[in-house]
Amino acid sequence: MSRQRIKAVVMGASWGGLEAYTAVLGRLPATLPVPVLLVQHQHPTAGDKLPWLLDTRTAMRVMSAQDKTALEPGCVYVAPPGYHMLVDSDHTVCYSLAAPVNYSRPSIDELFYSAGHVYGHGLLAVILTGANEDGAAGIKYIKQRGGITVAQSPLTAEAQAMPQSAIDTGCVDWVRDLPDIGDFVVEQVFGLQE
Repeated sequence: MSRQRIKAVVMGASWGGLEAYTAVLGRLPATLPVPVLLVQHQHPTAGDKLPWLLDTRTAMRVMSAQDKTALEPGCVYVAPPGYHMLVDSDHTVCYSLAAPVNYSRPSIDELFYSAGHVYGHGLLAVILTGANEDGAAGIKYIKQRGGITVAQSPLTAEAQAMPQSAIDTGCVDWVRDLPDIGDFVVEQVFGLQE
């Protein structure tokens, strides 16, 4: 069976996210032909250190995108503390100061909704460890738009609530242990998975 072409990857995490992102991004090559956008729940005053931390853990280029930054393949875009990060119809990043969603800004759901709207069936969404339900509604929306969805196995999550909430929607295509998710993303993007 021929694979659909993945055009972007979105990821969301909360509690335990740094370790989870380290495991996933460490498996992604610099030649990944799509952009990766991620949300990590952070306190608004946390400072923008996460891109620097993650940049030391992957071959891809990691950055905190500025408003209206054009999305490029081989790059990881990290939502800054205190802002929702969205994907605009022209494939650029835009920021929003709208109210927190699931007590979070940035919100995983907000990124997933906007990316699902723009990329539809060309989107791969990943839910990782976390202690609330953020991302579950976004996973459902992406699945309705024809995208591919994967959740970290709650058994390998530092906090099980977030991946379990996504799984409970019935809209997660695959559940994978954390050490396998990076390779799974590569297989999906390069069309190697059945």
